[in-house]
Amino acid sequence: MKLSACIEWLFAEASPDFANRIRLAKAAGLDAVEFWFWSNKDLDAIDAALKETGMILSGFVAEPMIALTDPANHAAFLAGLATSMRTAQRLGAKVLIAQAGDDLPGRTREEQHKALVDGLRAAAEVLEGSGVRLGVEPLNTLIDHPGYYLSSTREALNVVDEVGRPEIGIVYDLYHSYVMGEHIEDVLKQRVSRVIHAHVADHPGRNDPGLGEIDLGARIAWLYENGYTGSIGLEYRPQGDTAAALERVRTALSVAA
Repeated sequence: MKLSACIEWLFAEASPDFANRIRLAKAAGLDAVEFWFWSNKDLDAIDAALKETGMILSGFVAEPMIALTDPANHAAFLAGLATSMRTAQRLGAKVLIAQAGDDLPGRTREEQHKALVDGLRAAAEVLEGSGVRLGVEPLNTLIDHPGYYLSSTREALNVVDEVGRPEIGIVYDLYHSYVMGEHIEDVLKQRVSRVIHAHVADHPGRNDPGLGEIDLGARIAWLYENGYTGSIGLEYRPQGDTAAALERVRTALSVAA
C-alpha cells in the first residue's frame, strides 16, 4: 500500500509552504503527495521539491472546477483541462481530478447525465496519448457537499462505462462513500478497474483514520484484493501534529494479520 499525503491539509500545521510540506511528507516516510488547485501554487518550487526528494505527485484538480453537468461550461473546462494536462506532465502526475458540479435547477437528471457523459468524452479526446487520466469524484451530499449532483458511486461508474474511454475513471473516496451508506463490495463489485485514485478519511469529522468508526483497513484490503493498484490518498483534517499521528494512521489503514 502506497500512501499519498494531501498537503492541502497534511503538514499544514508544520509549514505554510507547500514545497516544504513535500519535504516533510518525505521525512515522514510517505510515498507521494497530492494537492487541490495547481494555479495558486509556486510550480517551480513544487517541481524542485519533487525532484529533490524523489517524491511522486499523485495528482491534483483539473482546472477550472466548474459544473460538467452544464454543457455551457464544457468549452472552458476543456481549454483548462489541456493546460492542467500539460502541468501534470511537467510535474509527473498521472491523475487529474474533476467534479461533476451541483444538481442544476430546472434541468432533469437525465439532461445532466448526458451533459456529464458528453463532457467526459470530450475530455478523453484532450487526454488521449498524454499518459494522464481524469477521475470524476462522487461526493457525499449529507454532510460536506449538499446539492452536489453525483453522490452515488454506482452512478459515477455507470457514467464512466457509458463514456467508454480508458482516459476516464473515478476517484473513489472511502469517506464520502461511507457517509452515503455505501458498502464497497457492493458498489465496486467487478468494476474496481475504473478506480484511478482513492481517498480516505474517518467519520465522523473527516479526520485522521483511526479516530472514527469506519473499518478503513478492511475496505482498503478489499480494494487491493480486487485489483486496485494505485495509492491511497490521505485526504483528512489532521487533529494535531500530522507526522506524530502517522503510526496510528498506518495501523488504522492496515488489516491485522
